[in-house]
Amino acid sequence: MGIIAWLIIGAIAGWLAGVLVKGGGFGVLVDIIVGIVGAFIGGWLAGVLGIQVGSGWIASIVTATIGAVILLFILRLIKRA
Repeated sequence: MGIIAWLIIGAIAGWLAGVLVKGGGFGVLVDIIVGIVGAFIGGWLAGVLGIQVGSGWIASIVTATIGAVILLFILRLIKRA
């Protein structure tokens, strides 16, 4: 995918993760970063577990959102400590 697609998917996934995890988003730029990092985490985790989510925009957003939720959960645990 192109860089624009990564940014769009990252923004959507970061925003969704901010909505799903207690608290809310961190702003557009940080949501994009969280979404992109979440995409890497979600993709890696799906590969390790042998899960095939599918292909296309929706599957990418779902994978990135799951990874971003995991990332936000870990970040909030660290922030609490």
